[in-house]
Amino acid sequence: MKRFYTFCTLLMGLILASCSSNDEGWQSLLDKDLSHWRIYQSYQFTNDYNGRTPVNEAGEKIAPIGYDKNLYNVFSVIEEEGEPVLHISGETYGCVISNESYRNYHLRLKVKYGQKRWIPRQDKALDSGLLYHSVGEPGVDYWHSWMRSFEFQVMQSGTSEGNSGDFWSIAGSKADIKTSRNPETKAYYYDPQGEWTIVGSGNTTYSCSAKDFNSPDGEWTTLELICYEGKSLHIVNGNVAMALKNLRYSTKEGDVPLIEGKLQLQSEAGEVFFKEIEIRPIEQMPKEYLPYFE
Repeated sequence: MKRFYTFCTLLMGLILASCSSNDEGWQSLLDKDLSHWRIYQSYQFTNDYNGRTPVNEAGEKIAPIGYDKNLYNVFSVIEEEGEPVLHISGETYGCVISNESYRNYHLRLKVKYGQKRWIPRQDKALDSGLLYHSVGEPGVDYWHSWMRSFEFQVMQSGTSEGNSGDFWSIAGSKADIKTSRNPETKAYYYDPQGEWTIVGSGNTTYSCSAKDFNSPDGEWTTLELICYEGKSLHIVNGNVAMALKNLRYSTKEGDVPLIEGKLQLQSEAGEVFFKEIEIRPIEQMPKEYLPYFE
């Protein structure tokens, strides 16, 4: 009997060691209590929004909803096939903000688009975003909803608005991206064979579009974000959608490197679901991706 217990103990040890090895340092950032995140909500916007702080009938500025209210239960964790899933209804603008700041990491998560749409995006693509290297307080952007950051666009396919993997500058951020321009629309798009272009605050464009690598509607799309010392990769379903370097933001005194910060997942008038949100530290940019920065 003693030998049997010894064998069971050794077997359990091997199983646990194997699980730890398979995890390869990944840390889950999603649980039923949303304990790794803090909720922030700004406003419910109207179709005539023009970038100014909303006002009441007396013309007085309206305060944002703020932290930790979770008005209308916009952010909730549901269970699907035994695992936690973050449901964002989109009924107000806002985000969940990670409790921790991160530098030099590989983040992966899955997203699926829902059905609900809200003003001012009732006739537009379902929209969200993964914002990284987030610093300061929320509310400093055009929509008065988010922190200064870099946006990894998360958007439903099928419209001309954009694609998952697009880059958007949030509140003064900028980066160098290899781009070309659409001869008809003049819009910038990511082109690994293009010219390095400054995209963001104070330059000719605040965004850069990516190819469409989304899964079909109703299916999960895998997103990966790899960040290392001022470089980042937007990866959608295993495809490099965008490579950025010299991540920074503008000030009156000049540009300042922005290479670490918190994560934000947006609520932007559309219903989305996120699951399997995991992160691990890295000590270098993976070698297979180095050519994207040459």
